[in-house]
Amino acid sequence: MFNLTPEEWTAVELSLRIAIVATLVSLPFGIAIAWLLARKDFWGKALLDGVVHLPLVLPPVVTGYLLLIAFGRKGALGSFLADIGIVFSFRWTGAALACGVMAFPLLVRAIRLSFESIDRRLEDAASTLGATGAWTFLTVTLPLALPGVIAGTVLAFAKALGEFGATITFVSNIPGETQTLSAAIYTLTQVPGGDAAAGRLVIIAIVIALAALIASEWFARRAGMRYHGD
Repeated sequence: MFNLTPEEWTAVELSLRIAIVATLVSLPFGIAIAWLLARKDFWGKALLDGVVHLPLVLPPVVTGYLLLIAFGRKGALGSFLADIGIVFSFRWTGAALACGVMAFPLLVRAIRLSFESIDRRLEDAASTLGATGAWTFLTVTLPLALPGVIAGTVLAFAKALGEFGATITFVSNIPGETQTLSAAIYTLTQVPGGDAAAGRLVIIAIVIALAALIASEWFARRAGMRYHGD
């Protein structure tokens, strides 16, 4: 099962690195936007919510194409970033960006639900005791929402690990640089005699994704138990 070639191990390791970076970089933005959507009413809230969840309903190829237009070397943002030495297109960092964008809706959704389930009276009590808004968030709101934050993080990681369409459109399929686990499986299915190697990678992908989903479900249940006091 794990008798992988160096190239296959490289794809696995690269996928894990990309998924971890995408998830960690997305996390603070996900917490901020989830809190904003859960606690604030403002003009354009529905639009922001729609934009956040757009990658879930758009074809991944469309998302990848939009990233290429925006962050490619000739794109509006890409050309500026390239001038200061930051390049996303056809780099593993671009794959992390694409995976982060695709996983972001799942991250925000889980954290937002966790924020919405918190009893606001606990935050009000902290405020009456003299805690500032930021201190209340750090010591009351965020700890209470932590199970949801962890569940969303795990879901985002699983999504990032399995992302294919947006990634291959934005950064192509370059072995050792942008060839993730999904891209490697796709490549092997196109090569005569590559079914065995593809099968090994499929098993690894299933094991990692299933472990992430089970962990996410466990944390989600813990969050529900805390809210209902069970």
